[in-house]
Amino acid sequence: MSDPNVLIALASTGTIAVAMTSVAALRGWEDWLELRKDRLGAGRPAGGSSPGARRLDLADLRDRVRRLEAIANGSEI
Repeated sequence: MSDPNVLIALASTGTIAVAMTSVAALRGWEDWLELRKDRLGAGRPAGGSSPGARRLDLADLRDRVRRLEAIANGSEI
């Protein structure tokens, strides 16, 4: 076991195994992140960045706030 060639071969094999495991883990992590991005983006409309869509979203939010304020004041709509 004290032969330097055996030690070099073992060290090289270990290093390659760690590198392969790291690459596989990194690829899995990137795929998982991409899956999460797809799932989070699935609920959004495709044209959500247009000015008209933003105005509609803003109007919807204002309406919801108005309703919540009415509920808080005790005069439900």
